[in-house]
Amino acid sequence: MQDEPLSGGNLTPVTRRGDEVLREAGTWTTNVHALLTTLTEAGVQRVPRVLGLTDDGRERLSFLPGTVAHYPLPHWIWRTEILEDAARLLRQIHDATVGLIDRHEGWRQLAREPVEVICHNDFAPYNFVFDHGRLVGVIDFDMAAPGPRIRDLAYLAYRLVPYGEDAGEPADIGRQRSRRTAALLEAYGCTASDDELHAAMADGLIELAEFSEERARSTGRRELAEHAAMYRRDAARLVQPG
Repeated sequence: MQDEPLSGGNLTPVTRRGDEVLREAGTWTTNVHALLTTLTEAGVQRVPRVLGLTDDGRERLSFLPGTVAHYPLPHWIWRTEILEDAARLLRQIHDATVGLIDRHEGWRQLAREPVEVICHNDFAPYNFVFDHGRLVGVIDFDMAAPGPRIRDLAYLAYRLVPYGEDAGEPADIGRQRSRRTAALLEAYGCTASDDELHAAMADGLIELAEFSEERARSTGRRELAEHAAMYRRDAARLVQPG
């Protein structure tokens, strides 16, 4: 059976072979597979299952059928139900990972204090799988690492409330930002204030900007430098008084 290239895989190529997804393995793969196995055993059904490794050393994961949301995002993605469902799924994933937080080494990213859960670190629409406008899965756990719950929640808010400059949300959604943020926090069960969420968001965006700048230098991809500049603008706006 011939491999079919899949979109995404910004760091490494991703292909599909039948009902399996194949991608490059690395030193982080053992931890990612332990994470995904833990989620499966905890009853989290909307994540890929670990199937092992290919003969040439690539990881094998189950393929989640559906549609991945790419930019420009579809109009239906701004429904409040999707925002709340994403927050509930994130909470379910976080709660299931508490037993792995002592595993500080061997991830693709460094652990960040305070370590509370294993963060996905890219929990956003472009890693969500939908079926007829319903959230049915989340993929791409390669950047997962131990960290605070609010790190993932803040990035989800950045992408889906949204706060990002490139979100392309309808004007009426932009005017509902405060209400949508409250709905997100309530659905997750987080008592953080808006200021705390914004600070976590800004910190994460600065890290993302630094990462993107380094990738731009090493790969020559100009768009990564442009993304980095946007993240810095968004971070600065989030921490402005008032």
